[in-house]
Amino acid sequence: MGRVLVLGAGFAGLWTAIGAARKLDELGVGPDRVEVTVVDRSAWHSIRVRNYEADLDGTRVPLDEVLRPIGVRRVESEVADIDFARREVACEGAGQRLSYDRLVFALGSRLARPPIPGLDTYAFDVDTYDAASRLNAHIAALPSRPPSPGRDTVLVIGGGLTGVEAAAEMPVKLCTAFGADARARPRVILADRQRWIGSDMGEEARAVIDEALTVLDVETRPGVSVAAIDEAGATLTTGERIAAETVVWCAGMQAHPLTARFPVERDKFGRLSVDTFLKVKGMAAEFATGDAAWFPIDGCRPCVMSCQHGRPMGRFAGHNVVCDLLGLPMLPLKIDWYTTILDLGPWGAVCTAGWDRHVVTTGVEAKRTKELINRQRIYPPRSGSRREILDASAPVIQAPPPFFLRLEGDIL
Repeated sequence: MGRVLVLGAGFAGLWTAIGAARKLDELGVGPDRVEVTVVDRSAWHSIRVRNYEADLDGTRVPLDEVLRPIGVRRVESEVADIDFARREVACEGAGQRLSYDRLVFALGSRLARPPIPGLDTYAFDVDTYDAASRLNAHIAALPSRPPSPGRDTVLVIGGGLTGVEAAAEMPVKLCTAFGADARARPRVILADRQRWIGSDMGEEARAVIDEALTVLDVETRPGVSVAAIDEAGATLTTGERIAAETVVWCAGMQAHPLTARFPVERDKFGRLSVDTFLKVKGMAAEFATGDAAWFPIDGCRPCVMSCQHGRPMGRFAGHNVVCDLLGLPMLPLKIDWYTTILDLGPWGAVCTAGWDRHVVTTGVEAKRTKELINRQRIYPPRSGSRREILDASAPVIQAPPPFFLRLEGDIL
C-alpha cells in the first residue's frame, strides 16, 4: 500500500488532503492501494484570518466533516519529528510513528516571538483560535478590574496586515465591553518599528489606512520598537513608557520550526524552497506547501504567507503528490495575479490589485468583498457531499476578480 502523509490541516494542508483524494478518485485508486492521512494537533480547520474579529463563532470547521466523506484518515497529534532516512514521522502523545511513501509538510507558520522580556508572559495575540478567544475574554473582563492608568488602553504592536486589522476592530471590542460607563476612557494605540503603519501595503493604500484609523480614533506610533512588556504596559527602546494592561503582539511570522529538520535551503522566514510542483528541492519524497514553502509563484516574486496562495498551493500539492507517487506527470503552479483586501473595522476595508497594490475599492464596497471572501469563499464545502468536496479541490487557478482585469486594462 502507498502512504501519503499530510502534516497540518490549515488552508494548505486541508486542501492538499482533499486534492490528493480527488486525484485518487479520478484515477480509480482506492484506499486499499493508496491511503491519505492528515496529522494535526486539533480536530478543527481554523479560518485563522478571522481571529482578529470580536465574534469567533463559525471560524472553525470540524475536520471530520470534510475528511470522512472523502475517505481521508485523520490523526490528532502534535508532530514531534521527521526521520527522512526511514520516512517516518514521530507524533507527540500518540505513541506512534507514521510511515510514508510521500510526505507533504503543511504545518504552516506561527507568530515570531523575539526574546523581548515579558513577551511570552504578558502579551496577547491572535495567532490561533485559542489565543484570540483568550484576548476577547480578557477585553470583556476589563470593566471588572479596578481603574488604573492602563486598564482602558490597548497597545497593538505590529503595523502589518494582522496588526492593522486587530487594531481597527479593537475600538468596537472596547466600547462593547465598557458600554455606557462614562468613567472609561477606551484608547487604542498601534505601534510599529517601520516608518509607516501598513508599510507593506504601498503609499496609495497607506493613505486609506491612515484615514480609517483616524476616524476610528486609533492612535499610531510608527518608528518605535519595544524593549520590554509587563502586566501594566510596555517600555520602548527610547525609554518611553506606555501604560496598557492589554498588549497585543502582531509583529511578524515564521515558518513552523520543524522546517529546520529538512537538510535544504530555507529563506529568512524559515520556509522551504520548493519547485513549481511543490516538491522540496533536493529531496526525493517530500513536498511542502502553504506558509512553510516558497517559490516564485508568478515566475518572479515569492509566494506570500496567506490563504490566497496557501489554498491553491494545497490543491496542486495534493494533485502532484499522488502523481509523483504513481509515476504520472505533475502540474506546475503559477499565479500571475495578486490582490489584497484589508479589513478596517467599522470604517470598511481597502481592496488593492497587483503587487504594487493599486487601490481599487474602499469603504463599504471593499468590506462586502472582504466578508464574502472571509466568511464564504475560503471555507471548504460543508454539505457532507463527497462529490462537492472533491470537485472543490481541482488543481486550477481561479480567474482574477473583475476589478483586477479592469485595472490591468487601464494600466496597459
